[in-house]
Amino acid sequence: MSSESLAAATFLLTDAEKFSPDQEHLTQALLAFIRTHLPRRDHAVFVITGDAGTGKSAALAQAFTQLQTMARNRADGLLAGTRNTLLVNHQEMLKIYQEVAGASTVLHKKDFQKPTPFINAAARTGIMNDVTFVDEGHLLLTQPDRYNRFNQDNQLAEIIRRSWVTVLVFDPHQVLKLKSYWDWPRLHQVIDQRPHTVFDLDTLGRGAGDAAVHDWINAFTAGQIKPLPAPSDYDLRIFADGTPLYQLIEQRDATAGLARVLATADFPFTVFGPEQWYVTAGTLRLPWDKFSMTATPWAQRPETLHEVGSIYTIQGFDLNYAGVILGPSVGYDPVAHRVTMDIAQYQDQEAFKNRDDLPDLAAAKAQIMRNAINVLCKRGRHGLYLYAVDPILRRALLSAVHEKE
Repeated sequence: MSSESLAAATFLLTDAEKFSPDQEHLTQALLAFIRTHLPRRDHAVFVITGDAGTGKSAALAQAFTQLQTMARNRADGLLAGTRNTLLVNHQEMLKIYQEVAGASTVLHKKDFQKPTPFINAAARTGIMNDVTFVDEGHLLLTQPDRYNRFNQDNQLAEIIRRSWVTVLVFDPHQVLKLKSYWDWPRLHQVIDQRPHTVFDLDTLGRGAGDAAVHDWINAFTAGQIKPLPAPSDYDLRIFADGTPLYQLIEQRDATAGLARVLATADFPFTVFGPEQWYVTAGTLRLPWDKFSMTATPWAQRPETLHEVGSIYTIQGFDLNYAGVILGPSVGYDPVAHRVTMDIAQYQDQEAFKNRDDLPDLAAAKAQIMRNAINVLCKRGRHGLYLYAVDPILRRALLSAVHEKE
């Protein structure tokens, strides 16, 4: 694997020295849970939770690598020869997992799959999986989806049925579509009938451990603009125009690598087709990312420095620096002093399709929009640069800079 690939796949590193004590504790607790419940054949569930940037995927990957090592070297009587799979519903993350597997002597590319093919194959063959890991479990479908060839009611329930032990990463604040709408009550409806445990990984892996920045982002996505935190190792900046933001991202990419511009889904786009769609941020105009059939993830391709990444190309992927453009759907009410969501201006209508069983559909849609902002703002490990298209929101954010001073 190239040095660029290794840098991009930081969340998959399995060197224990790079892990926090909480991450190491999680790995040991998880393996102990598997050893306890695998012989019982009781469809047990281990849930890993924590905010974006807490190292959930890294710990999951480390535990899966350890499990596959024991399964394949046949040194462990209980785990030797076990059938184990890691599922991920996000195409860009699947590319990274398979790239890491290609450079490993322990992991195989077939160890990593998407949920629907796994479920359909298990239903067809009747073969039970010993341990099934699910990264980004909050992306699992909670209703049938003919387009994705999923005909049952809930992907997590189907995975649990077909696995003796299921390990799940879950963060309801990263739910991005109504057809995969999750919250804690909905999760417990599925797992409470099974033996289960919840491990809350609440240490900060991203943002150089800067809790103040982390809290500022959480407050913003919840609707509140606080004064910017005091200067720290984490570079948090607000911009009055998109062009200087982009220029700084170019500089960061040249010196540190893995710096990209991202945006909320507030600008017209289509996934397929010859059209090129653009994101406008003040004087800046850059094309949206395009769907790629290559095995290389979006942020690893050099040419994407000159594109704007979407939530679908960046979720679960660590950057060093992220420039985030908040589009027209993100506004500000100066009377209520609240960040607002305009559902009508959100261009990702696919995220809002096929849901009529939620008691407050408008609130669910607004929450999905806030979740997308949360994910985008927590991609940068060392810096976040913000620009708001809405002039009232932009002034409020720039005022937060002055309040800091």
